[in-house]
Amino acid sequence: MLIDRDNIGIFGRMNVGKSSVMNLLTQQITSIVDSTPGTTADTKTTLQEIHGLGPVKLFDTAGYDETDQLGEKKRLKIISDLKECDLVLLVIDPSKEYLDTEDKILKNARELNKQILIVYNLFEDENNADDKIKLLKFYKKIRIKANDENYRQELLNFILENFESKNKKIELLPFIEKDEFYVLNIPMDIETPTGRYLRPQAMVDEFITRNWAYPSCYRMDLVKIRQGDETEIMRFHSYLESFKKRPKAIITDSQAMDIMHKLVPEDIMLTTFSIVMINYVSKGRLNEFVEGVKMLDSLVVGDKILIVEACNHSRIGEDIGTKQIPEYMSQKYPGVVVQHNFGREFQENNKLMEYKLIIHCGGCMISSQKIAARLRDLNSLGIPYTNYGVFLSYIQGALDRVIEPWLDN
Repeated sequence: MLIDRDNIGIFGRMNVGKSSVMNLLTQQITSIVDSTPGTTADTKTTLQEIHGLGPVKLFDTAGYDETDQLGEKKRLKIISDLKECDLVLLVIDPSKEYLDTEDKILKNARELNKQILIVYNLFEDENNADDKIKLLKFYKKIRIKANDENYRQELLNFILENFESKNKKIELLPFIEKDEFYVLNIPMDIETPTGRYLRPQAMVDEFITRNWAYPSCYRMDLVKIRQGDETEIMRFHSYLESFKKRPKAIITDSQAMDIMHKLVPEDIMLTTFSIVMINYVSKGRLNEFVEGVKMLDSLVVGDKILIVEACNHSRIGEDIGTKQIPEYMSQKYPGVVVQHNFGREFQENNKLMEYKLIIHCGGCMISSQKIAARLRDLNSLGIPYTNYGVFLSYIQGALDRVIEPWLDN
């Protein structure tokens, strides 16, 4: 059987102790250790089993700061290794006066949305490296002496506690049961593209079918139903009653939650596409978004929140991020400042500390690696976050109901 190993790379400048870190992890002389600059001529790799994590491949890379012609070739190989690694262990001698090399590695790793842990290898009395690189504030750190085997277990524990394996699997809809019916409420509006479902809708439809259950799609006219149109209300009720077997759950567009939590009978589970997606792309961290939304109740006049969308789609009509959420905020939390980040802007935002809350989209157009990188930044800064589906459900008083399907899964 082919083993999908986690790749762990050890990066840093010359003579910072990268090979010593490699040997500390493997408990043997896997890499040659010497004080001569450039001892590691090429990346050294080895396979290892880490108890509690599983099979890994370790990369001991050359020094990133070599300046001759050979050093440039080594740097190209290091960048190639960086792209291949799931976890970057950045080894730093904190006593160094300048850490420009480490800053370059960090920026490259962040650009690639890599998980990063900082290993301070102590050669002498430590200085505060955090003051020399602003990006270090985003990452967990450990202080060791890499040539002392007594630090091995501490380093292993540090990795186990802070690294999330790519092998962690999560179901899109863990509550799906064979031979049950599930309704997808898709209130198409002016932003809905012609000829296809949006990605979350298509993924939910496919997942239900693949798991031997029955998806049924329904288009609700939100304009009419919000106007109290009795015909549209009866149309929905007639649709539900048309099933000989009661639908097990309804997955709805988040913007319809003001209507759906009132119309859907209590014996049918209810959740949203946005909640489905943020739980999936964050690999099961829905509870963090639920906890974050509670920050709304402590907001005061002048506080700032940031609405974050991962893509740059054309925003027209009743757009959730630019229209609906800001309107709810102005109604329920007057005086709170609402700002936006779109696409790549989040990664380059140097003012994250100014915000009391981040409201993120469903994340349907970005990878799990990218959403994980964003959450690591926010967690390191202590900034709470929620998402569109959770926010809209909370505002409508339906949060407990929409997260109920996820509680036992």
